[in-house]
Amino acid sequence: MRAEIDRRAMAALSTGHLAVDFAGGALPALLPFFRDRFHLSYTLAAVLVLASSISSSVVQPLFGLWSDRRGAIWLLPAGVAVGGIGIALASAAPAYGLVVICVVVSGLGTAAFHPEGSKFAAYASGARRASGMSLFSVGGNVGYALGALVATPIVIGLGLTGGLLLMVPCLVVAALLLRLVPFLLTLAPHDRKAERRTLAGPERPGAMVLLLAIVAFRSVAWFGLITFVPLWEHVVLGHSRSYGAHLLALMLITGAVGTLLAGPAADRFGRRPVLMASNVVVPPAIVVFVLVGGIPGAVALCVIGPAVVGTFGVTMVMSQEYLPRRIGLASGLSIGLSIGLGGIAAVILGAVADSIDLRTALYVCAAAPVVGAALTLLLPPTRTRARLAPEIAPS
Repeated sequence: MRAEIDRRAMAALSTGHLAVDFAGGALPALLPFFRDRFHLSYTLAAVLVLASSISSSVVQPLFGLWSDRRGAIWLLPAGVAVGGIGIALASAAPAYGLVVICVVVSGLGTAAFHPEGSKFAAYASGARRASGMSLFSVGGNVGYALGALVATPIVIGLGLTGGLLLMVPCLVVAALLLRLVPFLLTLAPHDRKAERRTLAGPERPGAMVLLLAIVAFRSVAWFGLITFVPLWEHVVLGHSRSYGAHLLALMLITGAVGTLLAGPAADRFGRRPVLMASNVVVPPAIVVFVLVGGIPGAVALCVIGPAVVGTFGVTMVMSQEYLPRRIGLASGLSIGLSIGLGGIAAVILGAVADSIDLRTALYVCAAAPVVGAALTLLLPPTRTRARLAPEIAPS
């Protein structure tokens, strides 16, 4: 196992992650425009998030299994291209039903990219797994933020059909990844025995199930926020649609910074303490955003972003360490369940907002990480320093 991160490979993989999540990040920013154009309720607006989430999550473990058994590096460029084309066509679709279909297609691109991308990020990370996965994750965080930032001015200036331009950066990055496929293949172990030595350790499916439950409760908070922050600011508080998109982008950008800090912290202090800290700080920050708003509310979003987004890479590494011989499946479950349950939560929260009010739905988002914190106390450790040392020494 290499001791250091392969920077060239990680840059390519992180850029691919940026592009595929750029497409996903454009969707929340487009929701206020879809709501006005098609006269949608909160629930129907959230159904678009659910459509994206289900398509990008339900089949993601299947892509992971395919990756583990046969290898499928072509999913990297293909996933980025399909994700960008899908969201671009969704923005220009003339009917709500067509928007749903195009969003599903975009989600399938996300499902195709993530397991294979996560697996090669693990190969490129060497011994610094959490730090390397944070670099991979930060590409997605930045991409999601850029999607929210770029989609709004394009649609304001050119109308929803102008959203066809959203596919351009995705197609450029897909072409880049296609060119780099031969280089990336050099990172993979040449045989199954070498892969087992690289990814040594017992499999612990019970711990994996517990981790997935924690990921699920984190997703309730996160997907509720990315779905309803723009709508809260525009519909409830009366701010412009651009203002809500900017706040969402602020939360995502600070989350990218948090990702760069959380990975090294997890390598140094342990995965569980970092995960626990994130679950503890999110509930009061959401309450401040809802009750106080203004500058304190924006600052609260700057706390929520690093706390939640920063731990996506950490939980991905934990899942791979709980299932070390099936890291494609582990990555697919970790990311896929997070996205899928988050989309379901968004629809449920939309129904709460329609039947009661949006404020109550956001309070539910604040309550979910409390359960996640309680479950984190039950998590077993992943790898210890003592067990890592013999694996690193031979290289």
